[in-house]
Amino acid sequence: MILVTLGTNDKRFDRLLAAVEKAVKEGAITDEVVVQAGYTSWQSDCMRVTDYLDREAFDEYMRTASLIICHGGVGTIMTGLKNGRKILAAARLQKYHEHVNDHQIQLLEAFEKRGYLIYMRELDDIRPYLEKARDFEPAMYQSNTAGMVRLIEDWIEKN
Repeated sequence: MILVTLGTNDKRFDRLLAAVEKAVKEGAITDEVVVQAGYTSWQSDCMRVTDYLDREAFDEYMRTASLIICHGGVGTIMTGLKNGRKILAAARLQKYHEHVNDHQIQLLEAFEKRGYLIYMRELDDIRPYLEKARDFEPAMYQSNTAGMVRLIEDWIEKN
């Protein structure tokens, strides 16, 4: 099963769902596809689409999906990484009115550079990314929460 999730952003992300549906219809994706579409209203005869999944269902899909396809949202990516999932991610872009700016580009470039995910830069044809995902082994995510807390505490003490 492949989980496609667009997060809770209040803007649409039709480009990503169109790319995934095209891959399903072309036979590049043969697994069941479950979509949490959020604010993107989408009808499909080849994917199971819902607006939102409750936390329990979302967590279960995150634990069991063979692949996560998502927008460049930190929460989604971090949840996928903590569950050891393979992730294909695409940036919401300002020019398509999918976000207020293009910060997801930098975020996805940084995650990709560290080996955590595959950044889908182009959505016209996602088959090459799907091929790459077959052999992709994501780097193990290690939290640095304690280090961040120390950094903040040090800054507060000094200032």
